[in-house]
Amino acid sequence: MTATHMRDVTRQHTVVDSPYGPLTLVATDGVLAGLYMTDQRHRPPEETFGDPDPHPFAEAIRQLDAYFARELREFDLPLHLDGTPFQRSVWAQLQLIPYGETRSYGELAEFLGKPGASRAVGLANGKNPVGIIVPCHRVIGASGSLTGYGGGLDRKQRLLAFENGTQDDTPALF
Repeated sequence: MTATHMRDVTRQHTVVDSPYGPLTLVATDGVLAGLYMTDQRHRPPEETFGDPDPHPFAEAIRQLDAYFARELREFDLPLHLDGTPFQRSVWAQLQLIPYGETRSYGELAEFLGKPGASRAVGLANGKNPVGIIVPCHRVIGASGSLTGYGGGLDRKQRLLAFENGTQDDTPALF
């Protein structure tokens, strides 16, 4: 790589409590780039999260708190989403799924103009680096079944129940 293509990237992270266990927020150059749950599949190694610093996350934390208090249904945060063009197109579609609603992997593939790509959509969905805010939990199987979720099927079920108002507010331990 030539010097003109190299630049320093600043990464920071913080950990916040949630009803779904601790959430690790990661920023790249001050912009939210990751929201990871404990024991999450595809969670990057801790050493890639950068220095602990809550400063870049004030607005993300405010919006997450409002979401968990049922006062916010749609996040409005700048995001730094690293992925392939296809992954980023899937993640953009995820952000269009309304609060409390679900879509199937096949429906997302149709929306993307790739009707045979439901498996690829599922793989991209699983690699979503900013769970909850980019609502990959709102994607279900064609039969309505709860299929894979990087944060675990129990969390997916609880998030969906939370959003549709059927969850009791008894905290689960993670």
